[in-house]
Amino acid sequence: MNDGSDEDPWERLRATRRFGRAPWVVPYGLILAGVAINLMVPRGTTVSATYAAAPLAAAALWTLRGTLAVSAVAMAVMSLNAFWWDRLGTTEALIRLATVVFVALLSLALNSALRHSVIRLASARQIAEAAQIAVLPTPPGRIGHLSVAVRYEAAYTGARIGGDLYAVQRTPHGVRMLVGDVRGKGLSAVDAVTVVLGAFREAAERVPDLSEVADWIENALHRESEQRARADEETEEFVTVVLAEVPAGEPGRLRIVNRGHPPPLLFTADGTVRLLEPEAYALPLGLAAPDGEPEAGRTVAPFPPAATLLLYTDGVTEARDSAGAFYDPVARLYGRVFTEPAALLDTLLEDVEAHTDGRTVDDMALLAVTRDPDEPRPGALPSSRADEGFGLRPSP
Repeated sequence: MNDGSDEDPWERLRATRRFGRAPWVVPYGLILAGVAINLMVPRGTTVSATYAAAPLAAAALWTLRGTLAVSAVAMAVMSLNAFWWDRLGTTEALIRLATVVFVALLSLALNSALRHSVIRLASARQIAEAAQIAVLPTPPGRIGHLSVAVRYEAAYTGARIGGDLYAVQRTPHGVRMLVGDVRGKGLSAVDAVTVVLGAFREAAERVPDLSEVADWIENALHRESEQRARADEETEEFVTVVLAEVPAGEPGRLRIVNRGHPPPLLFTADGTVRLLEPEAYALPLGLAAPDGEPEAGRTVAPFPPAATLLLYTDGVTEARDSAGAFYDPVARLYGRVFTEPAALLDTLLEDVEAHTDGRTVDDMALLAVTRDPDEPRPGALPSSRADEGFGLRPSP
């Protein structure tokens, strides 16, 4: 007796089927079509192809019992057509019936193979989901004076493991965040994701300067690359990341380090959208030279009350519409006010889907943090310097 655990994925698939709608009515539709055709053709002629096709269609669309039922009906109708209506000679009728019986048996075998494929796929998806949750756990919705929301949107249905990553951590130096994108997909990308996240979580606690956190991650990637090279494995991976920090005791300020990643966006309470772009970009992690510019990729910006910081991967900005135009979050979301980070992420994902007509080709990792609107502003910048020299680029 089966314990039923192996059958759950197939049974769930069967439960989603509606036999009153196409394509689930196709198998019996083929049998009815065969009856209609044979009633119209001259005596002595029998069309048996639709009877043989019905079990094959059922094998792809229905369960084993459904396929067996369709096969039995197809063989019964074929027998009536050949013998009861006396349209064929005995030898030819037996050959036609044997063909339908053979195809029916083949359909049962195919259905069984498909069923086991569904079970294996469901098992792989469960493992992938468990790995994704372990690697990218959902952060708490509140960290100090910040509201936090994250989203991971896979480009393909059922694909849960990719190279996009995010992390949020409260440290002695402030609340630190990271969003990144590993070159490549699959398990090798997940290996790199675990290296980056592990190095970030350790460095975020220990290292006072945000640029040094990026260097710490870089060193971890180089060590991983050297170990893979010794094992004759592929070593061409690199990671684009953006790190952000709300310093301890300075809730009105943002520090950002960008290593080849799409720049963050700052949504203010009046609907303004600002691009937090550095004056000079730094190379992605894994590609930087040891003597690179220490200030490259660094940005400092004000973080006013009720403002929301958005970090995202290039699956957002590289999403295209039918005409090939890239999605522009600044132009599309300018003037809209979001009081909660989750509302911003939900709106952004819906807008990207509308822009692409649902045809996204890359994963999207999103992280948004909103500062409390009534939060005091110790260390806030004077209003005359609010936007001066902080690498802010307001939308046109």
